[in-house]
Amino acid sequence: MDGRAFSRQAALALGLALPLAALVVTGLGVWKAREIARAQAYVVRLALPAAGGRLDLPTIYGPADASRPLVVIDAGHGGHDPGASGAGGAHEKDVTLLLAGAVRDALLREGRLRVALTRDADRFLVLDERADLARRLGADLFVSVHADAADNDQAGGATVYTLSDRGSDALADALARRENRADGAAGRAGDDGTVASILVDLSQREMRSRSVAFADLVVREGQGRIVFHADPRREAAFVVLKSLDLPSALVEAGYLSNPEDAARMADPAWRARFGETVARAATIALARQEAAR
Repeated sequence: MDGRAFSRQAALALGLALPLAALVVTGLGVWKAREIARAQAYVVRLALPAAGGRLDLPTIYGPADASRPLVVIDAGHGGHDPGASGAGGAHEKDVTLLLAGAVRDALLREGRLRVALTRDADRFLVLDERADLARRLGADLFVSVHADAADNDQAGGATVYTLSDRGSDALADALARRENRADGAAGRAGDDGTVASILVDLSQREMRSRSVAFADLVVREGQGRIVFHADPRREAAFVVLKSLDLPSALVEAGYLSNPEDAARMADPAWRARFGETVARAATIALARQEAAR
């Protein structure tokens, strides 16, 4: 084959190959565009605070007098963390928001204390952020509200927890482990073994004593008004309470896994009684605290 014949055949082959290559490239481009569009349909975008930023302080309700004691009510879970779930599809994060609102409303009706909520909408807060909000507000009492769940649907009633290095029983330890996992991969600072030494400090002992007094008042004031667990006063190593240097307690209003408890927590009248119980206990506890100064 002479050079001219080879050139003609090469040109012919090249002429056929170029449209085919262009078609393949175009097809790949269309496929890639479709895949990107599909992927974008599943992208969830979250507004995150600037690195090193802090949450805005929540609204303080109640008397304008800044000398009045302040109670911070923390509605457990929220956002992508639903917490426990009930048989009827109820999520703990929604129930706790309603319960926290009931406590706020009861405190406002009494008109003696100021009150703030760590969250008033469905949003996620890491445990340290909840404690930090209370600390920055200069709170006098911190109450974290939750709704438990158990494998046994016979477990029921409200329970009030205060901080302890070790739980009062295996169930308390298990509950604390579940609640402390709420942060997921968010991470926490300060878990380097120094907590134990801080907890034995005299000031921490005083805060524990005040926390226990408040928790006991919740049980006392709630008799005949709300249903309590057979063992209503327990202790556990809750991270959200470890982070605080003020009187604090975690109130499990009931078990979402228990149909009767779930129905009670869904009832606005029952939630109002729950709010009044916690509000009265807070008012008495802080009045005693003020009188002792």
